[in-house]
Amino acid sequence: MKLVVLVPEARLFDGAVAKVVAEATTGSFALLPRHADLVAPLVPGVLVYETTEGETGYFGVDEGLLVKCADEVSVAVRRAVGGRDLAELRQLVEEEYLALDEEERVARSALARLEAGVVRRMLELDRPS
Repeated sequence: MKLVVLVPEARLFDGAVAKVVAEATTGSFALLPRHADLVAPLVPGVLVYETTEGETGYFGVDEGLLVKCADEVSVAVRRAVGGRDLAELRQLVEEEYLALDEEERVARSALARLEAGVVRRMLELDRPS
């Protein structure tokens, strides 16, 4: 079975696997090579795969979609970080989300300033001359 993990800007993984474990909105599930085709909306969590050589790999994934068609499993998510060790993956995910939180804080601050400017200009237009 082939696993492909995609984010908007890159293909993070493309290789042969024996098993994929993921978490959808309905709960966790495992896919093996001869399982039925499937489409599942993924929730943020850990995607686990086992290579054909017996090695285990992990991806911390954001929301996305998993599609199994024949012998190919495609996973498309907004963000993902991969690793071979869960402790390492946890640290990578924390760093990724801390950076994201900072970016979001800066964006919210800029939006608040923009909104305040619009309100101020509207009040100026409303004043009699």
